Amino acid sequence: MSVLLQIIATGAQLVLAADNVPELKYEQSCRSATRAAAMPDRNEDSCLQDERAAKQKLSEEWKDFTPAQRSHCVQLSHSGGYPSYVELLTCVEMSKGSASQPASANTIPPIDRSGAKPSSAR
Repeated sequence: MSVLLQIIATGAQLVLAADNVPELKYEQSCRSATRAAAMPDRNEDSCLQDERAAKQKLSEEWKDFTPAQRSHCVQLSHSGGYPSYVELLTCVEMSKGSASQPASANTIPPIDRSGAKPSSAR
């Protein structure tokens, strides 16, 4: 019986965690980004500031994203490399933006492989 209670408690914690912005250890992400940066004025401190600002914005707007959007993006943030609030914020904003587009905006027109010139080029 205690195993069942542990499973239920763990599931409840996961649901609660999805209700709040996750705690990410982003410092290593900034160290790596700084070493790879092509911009000389981009240093670790500016990266850390961006991460803190993104975390703050996520805290303010987290409730505006659907549970599916939050869950998907949190999973992506842990899927490879070091986690980043900037990347998490970008993901949920893009997910929310694409969800608000009409279905026709999410389709790519087929490529014309006939070799015919477009009517504007004739």
